[in-house]
Amino acid sequence: MDNVKSAQDFLRESAWERGNVKPQVTERLPLELPALVTDKIIELPEPDLLDDRNINFLEMVELRASVRHYSDKPLALKELSYLLWCTQGVKMANDKATLRTVPSAGATHSLETYILVNNVEKLEAGVYRFLPIEHALVKIKADKTVISNCFSTYQVVLGSAVTFIWSTVIKRVASRYASRGYRYAFLDAGHVCQNLYLAAQTISAGVCALGSFDDKQINKALDFLPKEQFVVYGAALGKV
Repeated sequence: MDNVKSAQDFLRESAWERGNVKPQVTERLPLELPALVTDKIIELPEPDLLDDRNINFLEMVELRASVRHYSDKPLALKELSYLLWCTQGVKMANDKATLRTVPSAGATHSLETYILVNNVEKLEAGVYRFLPIEHALVKIKADKTVISNCFSTYQVVLGSAVTFIWSTVIKRVASRYASRGYRYAFLDAGHVCQNLYLAAQTISAGVCALGSFDDKQINKALDFLPKEQFVVYGAALGKV
């Protein structure tokens, strides 16, 4: 019951009344975590190079389902590029904000995308971070197996071609919306994951959203600083 009370306290403390609170930008933050000088940038194929798929929107919605078993067929690199663009693609950018393929509270886009690669053509197995502005990847030093085992349904992760992990750099949204920004970070993750589900339908892939994981261990495995960045959601994906 203490956990329930804490959740109720958070909802009360982050509640707004119409006209009483106005968002304020207290600090301008980077639009994405920058790559290190030592990072090798892996450029991704242009997402529009993917062959057209004869599937309409209604079919995508009707076919949406959580899929937990995948074939051994690898995901093509251009398909991964397409999925990353559909979930965090940058359509327009300036030094203040980005407009992306998903909505975000105040265009703050606090989410960072990490992927666990098991079976993607032309891409070494391992852990990568997506750079949405550059539409590129950087490989990071993290143990893929340790991270996989942080999920309650780790068998799904181990059997996937790729697993998406979304973290929030919470200050990006909290600096504008204070405690309510924490609500928005989780809402933004939902927008991103739904786009992944729909995009997967067009490339004969299946997705299973992952909301159950060991928070402390997965954040430690990804070397996140406590209270600054933390995992909010994940999704396994593979060909079917």
